[in-house]
Amino acid sequence: MVVDVTKCDGCYNCFIACKDEHCNQEKKGYAAPQPMTGQFWLKIIGKERGQYPKVKQDYIALTCMHCENPACITAGDGAVYKRDDGIVIIDPEKAKGRKDIVSKCPYRVIYWNEEEQLPQKCTFCAHLLDAGWKEPRCVEACPTGALIFGDLDDPESAVSKAMKSAQAMHPEYNLGENVKFIGLPKNFVAGSVVFADTDECAKDVTVTLAGEDDTKTVKTDGFGDFEFEDLPDNKTYKVTVSAPGYKTQECEVKTYKSLNLGDIFLEK
Repeated sequence: MVVDVTKCDGCYNCFIACKDEHCNQEKKGYAAPQPMTGQFWLKIIGKERGQYPKVKQDYIALTCMHCENPACITAGDGAVYKRDDGIVIIDPEKAKGRKDIVSKCPYRVIYWNEEEQLPQKCTFCAHLLDAGWKEPRCVEACPTGALIFGDLDDPESAVSKAMKSAQAMHPEYNLGENVKFIGLPKNFVAGSVVFADTDECAKDVTVTLAGEDDTKTVKTDGFGDFEFEDLPDNKTYKVTVSAPGYKTQECEVKTYKSLNLGDIFLEK
């Protein structure tokens, strides 16, 4: 599955569909009932970046990654298995009492059902797929097309094509995640430029962001605003603002988070 973060508007339809399908309903051979509270087989993470008034809000749908090399299977000792189609299932009978499995997932998407004494997680609605459905309930319920599901073995499928531009959330885990993301939010540096002598928005002013590895240049828009997007974490840059007839302004920034530099006044 591919999660296109750029298309998610945080409507929670996927979350509700998952609850509707699994809460208080046993899927025999696939999963015990999901509790009404405390478990989020698919959860929405809100990520806010920047400072007022230059703020961006993103929503990331997070579920089991159905990895090629799942840490939960290694720890499960037969209680967790991978199907031929790649879906990872926690056996609702063999995993009884195996609370230790919960902590093995670095993505923290396995939950403990105290009543059932059972670790639980997303099954990709395998019971529905086996009954002929083409996609899980969460994907069916998504109104924006942010969730893309299908056959990764088919190079012409929509999900295979989307995978070409997708990335794992944490590739450093080396798990071979089969759920990947497009448009994961990164840092940005933004600000506004004002001509001090006229107190007007500075349009078409050159702003340069220079780092150790690359240099980017943009022009301010009609409101004097500028923005540099998709910047890596913890990198140092020099921001230079210049316009004919005005003194050049410079400052150094570090992308430990997204930054709004506020109003930058250019003086004669």
